Amino acid sequence: MELNYLLKKDNLSSAELQKLLKAREEGKIEFKLIDIREKFEYDEAHIVGCDKLLPTTQFQQWAGDLLNSNENIIIYCRTGNRTSQVQAILKQHGKAIPHLTDGIVAYRGEIE
Repeated sequence: MELNYLLKKDNLSSAELQKLLKAREEGKIEFKLIDIREKFEYDEAHIVGCDKLLPTTQFQQWAGDLLNSNENIIIYCRTGNRTSQVQAILKQHGKAIPHLTDGIVAYRGEIE
């Protein structure tokens, strides 16, 4: 199924994330959308459907939970820079997760 394929990609476009969020709303797929920006950034604006805020500055505290999780996870930040760094570290430890390529600044879906 195309939806599962999207969860295996390294980079997701705005349109792909929107498609996944809609499918999740319809019960067709399960994943957690995680914002790894700082709390003040999240409070200013975040993607509707975001499940959790895990600031990059606290990476050491939450990285183990992410590595041990069996859930499908997608991460995003402001421009994709922080997520690509986190993605690279997780990949070194055997955990591949997709990220929103150009971050929330390029996201064309609903933001609150």
